[in-house]
Amino acid sequence: MDLGLCITFSARPHAACHGWTEHNASRYARWVIRSFGDAPTERLWARQRTKRLDPRIERTALRKLVMLDAAEVLDDLKVPPGNRLEALKGGRAGQHSIRINQQWRICFVWTPAGPEDVEIVDYH
Repeated sequence: MDLGLCITFSARPHAACHGWTEHNASRYARWVIRSFGDAPTERLWARQRTKRLDPRIERTALRKLVMLDAAEVLDDLKVPPGNRLEALKGGRAGQHSIRINQQWRICFVWTPAGPEDVEIVDYH
């Protein structure tokens, strides 16, 4: 289902431009979302609609998931400032979140291998 985004994912980023070969593949290794905390978030990542999210929010949520996937270090998520990256407390200690909007957040655990247990959460 088309969510109105034109994003290309590849294990070989810019292969034609940068001379990707099997011999230098490790040079192009990058962090990726390692796991999902719930099925609806994983479905959205697979470009499928979810019943839980308003279709108007899905596009922004997917854009934020792309940012999370592209982040090489946690501080990459401080830009744009609207992400409002924060370390969570209480029952979610050890997790971080970025904002989709005032109501919805993407919560995740940041590991040396990249984000894990990624889920979209209604904060209200």
